[in-house]
Amino acid sequence: MSIILICAVLYIKRKASYLNEDEEFLGIGPRPNTFSSSELETATEDFNLANKLGEGAFWPVYKGALNDGRVVAVKQLSVASQQGKSQFVAAIAAISAVQHRNLVKLYGCCIEGNRWLLVYEHLENKSLDQALFGKNDLYLDWSIRFNTCLGTARGLAYLHEDSRPRTVHRDVKASSILLDAKLCPKISDFGLAKLYDDKKTHISGRVAGTIGYLAPAYAMRGHLTEKADAFGFGVVALEILSGRPNSDNSLDTEKIYLLEWAWTLHENNRSLELDPTLTAFDETEASQIIGVALLCTQASPMLRPTMSRIAAMLAGGIDVGIVTAKPSYLTD
Repeated sequence: MSIILICAVLYIKRKASYLNEDEEFLGIGPRPNTFSSSELETATEDFNLANKLGEGAFWPVYKGALNDGRVVAVKQLSVASQQGKSQFVAAIAAISAVQHRNLVKLYGCCIEGNRWLLVYEHLENKSLDQALFGKNDLYLDWSIRFNTCLGTARGLAYLHEDSRPRTVHRDVKASSILLDAKLCPKISDFGLAKLYDDKKTHISGRVAGTIGYLAPAYAMRGHLTEKADAFGFGVVALEILSGRPNSDNSLDTEKIYLLEWAWTLHENNRSLELDPTLTAFDETEASQIIGVALLCTQASPMLRPTMSRIAAMLAGGIDVGIVTAKPSYLTD
């Protein structure tokens, strides 16, 4: 009788858990795939530190293996996060609906009590910042660097214009771009900031992002549009071209800040000297990246092109044009 009673209690609790989960996803469209907490604990060996891949903006990330053989990256949302459950569920629904070759695929989620988890595809070659600045065996030749710029631009253009609801990434940087087995770039952590629809022109609120990639208007006034992502992309493009981070205190004073150094070279017609170690590259493509990066990092959002236009410029469908106006945040 005791065993029957215990089984009955466990069944009722589990049933209630499923009912609560169904209620959370009620009315949000196609239901995302869900995993149980125990299933993900088994996959990650109880979130063993040996399986920890890194620490994201909101959570630690663990490598795991599902029963069907898929290798995954499990992102564990901190309970201390100020993001509410309703926002989290809405974000999951939006991310689940997005399918693009340059965006990291979401396999599903887990919401059980205070445990909120996202299950993504695992990408073997980790993040772009590790590939560019870290100590590893990856060599990014010119074609890989150029295709990384182009693929990232196309992924952001899809988020801004073709996904529903349209999405501003809010924290575009080298560490949020991952590389798969074939070194194809995939943008991660999209849809986890605030989403906006066609009727909204901007979002005012808490600024979330990374120093060095933040657009001036967004950093100072919290004014967020897709042009903030364009600014971050411009910085990343320069990092890809130069093979160095946006700031490096180990360099000579005039070279510490990448944007300032890029403009110094541009004004002296020496832009192609950004990475002196890169000897084999396509000068036309390199000039396109530099021109796009300088446009993207203009102080005024109005002067920055849309990501779809940026992608067209990099693909050669539209002329980049000559950038002559040095941003006011550099001259001031």
